[in-house]
Amino acid sequence: MPRFKRYIGIDYSGAETPTSSLRGLRVYAAMGTAEAQEVPPPSSPRLYWTRRGLAEWLVATLRESEPTIVGIDHAFSFPLAYFRRYGLPPDWQTFLDDFCVHWPTAGDHMYVDFVREGEYGNGAARMGDTRWRRVTDIAAGGAKSPFHFDVQGSVAKSTHSGLPWLRYIRDQRGKAVHFWPFDGLEMPAGVHVVAEVYPSLWRGRYPVEGRTPDQQDAYTACRWLQDADQSQTLGHHLAPSLTPDAMTTARFEGWILGALPTGANRRNRSARK
Repeated sequence: MPRFKRYIGIDYSGAETPTSSLRGLRVYAAMGTAEAQEVPPPSSPRLYWTRRGLAEWLVATLRESEPTIVGIDHAFSFPLAYFRRYGLPPDWQTFLDDFCVHWPTAGDHMYVDFVREGEYGNGAARMGDTRWRRVTDIAAGGAKSPFHFDVQGSVAKSTHSGLPWLRYIRDQRGKAVHFWPFDGLEMPAGVHVVAEVYPSLWRGRYPVEGRTPDQQDAYTACRWLQDADQSQTLGHHLAPSLTPDAMTTARFEGWILGALPTGANRRNRSARK
């Protein structure tokens, strides 16, 4: 029996400010076995979603009763090396609180680059190294470091702009929303789930049918969540077969939902070529 009734896929964007209308910020949703549809932002002069508007919409949506799983395409945490360099305990909530102090990227007029360049916040005290990757980034076989800015396929700006909004959702909804795997692999029945996804894992699985790349990534994330749950294989991905050390690390580094143990995703993609 499927665990969820609603599936939401989000292709994120770290461009401009939290109140900017962003063409690259896209949302698709599906109920049950219905076809995934793009979700437009609330009616306003803005044509596209803003990061603030999306976070507020998610909080409202996750107040509803239908068990929902949300997949968001940006890193939810940083590599172990970051925790070690800055003396942070292996605890995701502590990490989020500390990050938001140094990287106040949720401010209405705040660009990520304002913090990177030292105009606001104290990003210099919490910089990362492009060589640092999480265990799950390596397992996904292509996911870039969350500190790798200004390159093709970078998620660094999305990550640095998106983390404060994860904290916002967590603060607003508390235990009604389970952030996987930080809150554990086991989750109460009926709880909403928010997880990190990487649509490139499933690229080519779903026809584009005229969608832009950003739309396609959001659609792909939504469809994969829906298909995996409806086929009753999602539970396998929510309890990945990791070594004890990798699982311990994943509790504060995070894990990309659908990523398999190191190398397996690369092998599977090669087999499909």
